[in-house]
Amino acid sequence: MDSLVALRSAVRAALEKYSAGDVILVAVSGGADSLALSEVAKIEGEKLALKVIGVTIDHQLQSGSAAQAEKVVSQLSIPCLIEKVEVEITDGLEASARRARYEALVKCAKKNNAVAVLLGHTKDDQAETVLLGLARGSGARSLAGMSEVNGIYIRPFLGITRDETVAACKELNLQPWNDPHNEDSSFSRVRVRKNVLPMMESELGPGIKDALVRSADLLRDDADALDALAQDFWAKDKSLDVEALLKLPKAVRTRVLRLALFESGVSQLSAEQVGRVEALISNWKGQGEVSLPSGVKVSRISGRLTLS
Repeated sequence: MDSLVALRSAVRAALEKYSAGDVILVAVSGGADSLALSEVAKIEGEKLALKVIGVTIDHQLQSGSAAQAEKVVSQLSIPCLIEKVEVEITDGLEASARRARYEALVKCAKKNNAVAVLLGHTKDDQAETVLLGLARGSGARSLAGMSEVNGIYIRPFLGITRDETVAACKELNLQPWNDPHNEDSSFSRVRVRKNVLPMMESELGPGIKDALVRSADLLRDDADALDALAQDFWAKDKSLDVEALLKLPKAVRTRVLRLALFESGVSQLSAEQVGRVEALISNWKGQGEVSLPSGVKVSRISGRLTLS
């Protein structure tokens, strides 16, 4: 009974800030994490007079996906919508499907006037996310993993293990569905889950997942502080004066540059691209303009950076 108690406590803490009558969406894939989340959200939501609705995203990437979505809905004790999405594969199947899924969740939340969307990511997912960010050579924000609260998205289970959600499903007589993609080793996350983390625990001892999650929590605090400093500077000074930018620590300066570039219309930036722009400030040798996505060009002219 301990697993179910832990899940209920986590969800109760997440929902207590909402008001009676508020609509809460729960993203339900059919796996143990989201099934347990939907049932616990119903139990705790009723106590708070919240309206809890499930939403299942049918990515239409596998034969029989529509039937599987209906099967997921059939065992839920909350009303559940099925949203079909067209996945345009532009940067890999996993990333493209994720983008389509989140776009569908945002639209569904607006359509139903939902104040929050609950996601079933667990401590295991967080550890995997941190390792993937480390492998990509990502910065502090990526290594900080997923936030418990990010806009309308709420992840109550980041302190809950996958084993606990599986145990809770057994207690609740729910039958989780194992997505074949979760066993497909062509996906890097699956390799991390099935090979890398078990190997690390075998070689370095137990507790690796907890250590990764702790590191993510610490890095998130640092990243939040640096982001706040950059946003404060950018709100007060949008001149992109080189001398003023040089006085900032590099970690703050690069964040200010990202803010400026995003505001100018650049939608995606790599660390290498930001580094080339930052070099116009800290390693100036008369180099020419830097070309970025969305047709934006950055030049250093008369002691200032110019975006065109």
